[in-house]
Amino acid sequence: MPDAIELLATRSSSKAAELKAPGPSAAEIDTLLTIACRVPDHGALRPWRFIVFEGDARLAAGAAIAAAHRANKPDAAPEQSEVERKRLARAPLVIAVVSRAAAGGNIPEWEQVLSAGAATMNLVLAAHALGYGANWLTGWYAYDRAVLDALGLAPQERIAGFVHIGMPSGPVKDRPRPSPSEIATRFPG
Repeated sequence: MPDAIELLATRSSSKAAELKAPGPSAAEIDTLLTIACRVPDHGALRPWRFIVFEGDARLAAGAAIAAAHRANKPDAAPEQSEVERKRLARAPLVIAVVSRAAAGGNIPEWEQVLSAGAATMNLVLAAHALGYGANWLTGWYAYDRAVLDALGLAPQERIAGFVHIGMPSGPVKDRPRPSPSEIATRFPG
């Protein structure tokens, strides 16, 4: 296992379509979810939850995505429906992070949303630490109410991301990253 700084410095997104089997084992999925929960969570609200898609469940969820696509775009080519049906089948494992942020309590809703984002990032980092590739995606279907209903989300819940996890099929291409001097200032400026 790489040391923590090397792990963080080498994390990069794999393309979802380039992730292959094997995916994480049941024990590794438990590890991924355990680590995803180790994020700041003011008030211990757990303003997130997870939906695990593996095996045939990926295509069952894809059927709901394809149905919503057909309803939204009835003139779309049938081939496009097939693409939509396979959205969650590109990688061996997909974990949806669901934000359950709620307004009106002692903890600002924005902090709860950030906690769901942190849970998503921890999930991505945990996958990398276990030797898997991962990609955090949303897409139109993360915002479509018919899809969210079909996936069992409550009206106030939102998708923070679908994290696709599997073995990279080749070297992961990194992209240029900003240097600290480009993005940080010192106060007072």
